[in-house]
Amino acid sequence: MPCWPSLRAALLILAVAATVAGCSGKQSASGAVRIGMVTDVGGLGDRSFNDSAYAGLVRAKKELHVDTTVLQSRSAADYQINMTVLANKEYDEIFAIGFLMARDVTEVAERYPQRHFSIIDAVVDQPNVTSVTFKEEEGSFLAGALAAMTTKTKTIAFLGGIDIPLLRKFEAGYAAGARQIDPSVKVLVKYVGSFEDVASGKELTGVQFSEGADIIYVAAGKAGLGAIDQVKQRNDAFLIGVDSDQDGIAPGKILTSMVKRVDTGVFRVALQAAAHKPRPVHLTLGLKEGGVGLTDFAYTKSVVTPAKIAILAKLRAAIISGRIVAPSTREELASFKRVQL
Repeated sequence: MPCWPSLRAALLILAVAATVAGCSGKQSASGAVRIGMVTDVGGLGDRSFNDSAYAGLVRAKKELHVDTTVLQSRSAADYQINMTVLANKEYDEIFAIGFLMARDVTEVAERYPQRHFSIIDAVVDQPNVTSVTFKEEEGSFLAGALAAMTTKTKTIAFLGGIDIPLLRKFEAGYAAGARQIDPSVKVLVKYVGSFEDVASGKELTGVQFSEGADIIYVAAGKAGLGAIDQVKQRNDAFLIGVDSDQDGIAPGKILTSMVKRVDTGVFRVALQAAAHKPRPVHLTLGLKEGGVGLTDFAYTKSVVTPAKIAILAKLRAAIISGRIVAPSTREELASFKRVQL
């Protein structure tokens, strides 16, 4: 599209013009460090990925006494505009929440070398960018093991947002965890094709239940809210939530949530920013670092028995020690072998 560069330039000029009035000072009136965040299109209220990131920002404001702001993106066209706004207002740290912003972070970071940026779930090779990634496959392995220990139909499922390498980490880890417990358990896999399509999330969850699954691990952003609506209508069926603790959205119907501590990643970078210290180039968080893990089964203790919890603890220890290496791709999953504990 030959007109795209000029269109993008025009939009950015408008964004810069809109912020001139707010760009007169390098810091807030209080003199505090200022941290800004740009959400993915799912926005705040997704009760998943973006909300987890925002929780880290709220914690930073409370504990580190920094000034914060959030700009929500209605579409991908807003990513670069929102980051440019924060860069022109001279924020000390600018978070981009989601891998979809990788190209935009690269471009804005190049134009604003004096600003510092952080991106969640992607690696951007720029000197003024911190890349925060997670070992989703490790927490997903535990989720798959629990599903295999709990299923009555010997069929479980995975529902992802978009079929990309990042989501395949969830898928591969989940299937491997199930295989570790019982290789005869069948794992169905579908993708919504979106992180926002709540209706399709509900519909596809219904399809997987109709195909015999009684536990579905949903990693689909806001589309996962549709899956939660679906499971509420089902007897003897559960979902496994993702990113944030979703257990309380449908008490007793969410077996557990594979919490991805985006809030921890945000807070750890904010801690360095507040102390005026260099930020890490690449921060990776897995089970060992407390970056991923399962919730505490507050509403499902009648199903998640002490015996199952003990097995999960052994698996967690084996992953942390390196005895079990959770696969992060379909190719690694194909060659995964059960480990005797």
